[in-house]
Amino acid sequence: QEKLVESGGGQVQAGESLDLTCDFSGSSFIGNAAGWYRQPPGSQRELVATINALGRTNYADSVKDRFTISRDNAKNTVYLQMKSLKPEDTAVYYCTAGTFSGANYYPNSRWGQGTQVTVSS
Repeated sequence: QEKLVESGGGQVQAGESLDLTCDFSGSSFIGNAAGWYRQPPGSQRELVATINALGRTNYADSVKDRFTISRDNAKNTVYLQMKSLKPEDTAVYYCTAGTFSGANYYPNSRWGQGTQVTVSS
């Protein structure tokens, strides 16, 4: 059974860094794209970073130059390195496997439980 487990969240001060990990089990995501979403308190879920099967990445403007998405196909794992964190980055972070249709990313996997990131000023 497919399962996604996000980890690495925590509470940090503004300007600090965190590294998130997403482990896919039950199915391989080789050949699929992957993405990280986040849901701030009281807000809708938003896509922050994607990586296609060949390693091409895209980022939301709000995290560009601060976040880096990467993948290790041998480990069925996707990472999100977050630097220079801001209070507005506070959210629950989720990962998915997915596909691209043109420039648009569509998740097609289950959602994990997410990992909480809290950034204080």
